[in-house]
Amino acid sequence: MTDRAWSSGGVATGVGSLPGTSADEAARTVAGELPDLPHLAELPGRGAGADMIGRAVGLLVDVYGEVVPSGWRISRRPGRDVQRAQDYLAWDLDAAEQHYAGAAWVKVQVCGPWTLAAGIELPSGNRALLDLGAVTDLSASLAEGLTQQLTELTRRLPGTRFVVQVDEPGLPAVLAGSLPTASGFGTVRSIDRATAGPVLQDFVSAIGEHPVVAHCCHPQIPIDLLRAAGVQAISLDVTALGSSAGRLDPVGEALEAGTVLLAGLLPGVAPVGPAVPLRQWAGPLLDLWNRLGLPRKDLAGVVPTPTCGLAGAAPEWARTAMHTVAELGRALQDLPEGW
Repeated sequence: MTDRAWSSGGVATGVGSLPGTSADEAARTVAGELPDLPHLAELPGRGAGADMIGRAVGLLVDVYGEVVPSGWRISRRPGRDVQRAQDYLAWDLDAAEQHYAGAAWVKVQVCGPWTLAAGIELPSGNRALLDLGAVTDLSASLAEGLTQQLTELTRRLPGTRFVVQVDEPGLPAVLAGSLPTASGFGTVRSIDRATAGPVLQDFVSAIGEHPVVAHCCHPQIPIDLLRAAGVQAISLDVTALGSSAGRLDPVGEALEAGTVLLAGLLPGVAPVGPAVPLRQWAGPLLDLWNRLGLPRKDLAGVVPTPTCGLAGAAPEWARTAMHTVAELGRALQDLPEGW
């Protein structure tokens, strides 16, 4: 891995969401705490259109959505819900332009095609993932919109390069067939890997030259499937991996193959009790390394992050979590004595 955002080591970043409603304040905080790899802050607290599915709807090209009582649904024409989502995205880009100017790299997050298809309904009221043609159309439209967003960011932030994080928290449920149907009395049929894989691969390929991170904080993250799609890095919750070989072996295989690990270590909300020392936050990652038998020097290539988004945190904890993962990134370059 060369010429990448994380190639110099000591890099940390956020997952995506933050508390609050001010794009300017969020970007200023991220720039201050995570200067090596700031991320385009997401603020779902603003309401519909700022949520993960709504942000994706705001990016879609020639496909539209609307908010209904059950969530987002594909619509025939753009309305105020789409406009609101696009306004939020525009304000986020304005904030990034102001506060990330001069950054070598910036990370942008986008809802993955399967999580989007699981989270948006067809006009019939069924989940879009039940119609493979609809999934393919959504994925292509989203990829086109993402490309346009990256072009706009390149114009606003000349000289900056971009990492794309594809968020697929819903993918394990899609593969397992555990999502409820519209009636709530059953579950949607599972999507087999032979079907899911090509959609992911086409989406990642459409991103082009930008490094791609696949993020999933579910304990059953399908690492092999995501790697096969062509991503260069995997973002996961290290604290939820456990100790079973079935979960650890895919991580070890990915690391040995050169996949970069974005290691989720800090919780999404403040822990109860006294302050936690830095070594304790690093504990799950150090344990993982020991279980896999990997050289400790390779920890220098790990990118620490929170375990997932911080939208549910108090602002003080969100800032503390980002500050702490940055400290962890520096500590992993030369492990302190006793680690």
